[in-house]
Amino acid sequence: MSISIAKEESKYQAEPNVVPLCDVLLVLLIIFMIVTPLVQKGVDVRIPSALNTIDMPENTEVVMYIKKDGTIYLNQEIITLENLQSKLEETLLSAEDKRLYLRADQELEYGKIVELIDIIRESGVEIVGIITEKKTEKSG
Repeated sequence: MSISIAKEESKYQAEPNVVPLCDVLLVLLIIFMIVTPLVQKGVDVRIPSALNTIDMPENTEVVMYIKKDGTIYLNQEIITLENLQSKLEETLLSAEDKRLYLRADQELEYGKIVELIDIIRESGVEIVGIITEKKTEKSG
């Protein structure tokens, strides 16, 4: 039998514990997963509700917001009625399809929406979708 005599150098090396780091990363991931859908809304507009709606696709490239006071946003950038057509044409150049989603305030005048849709169609948009909230129950 042989006995080994301990050397002054230790065979053990200190390693950082990564378990707490993984815990923190998982908590951050959960926080971002919860917060991300809430951030995507964009401009705060009270939109009307309807019973017969379809789900909006996930990859909406061009969204126009119109607030109650008439302020127009194109993809969260404020634009005026005068430069709406040129900005739309410029935005549609990089878009995959010529589709626009309109998110207008429910208290906005109907004539204002029709005027905007005319300008939208003149700028080359082929499909205009109007965003609404789904009604939960039928009101008679």
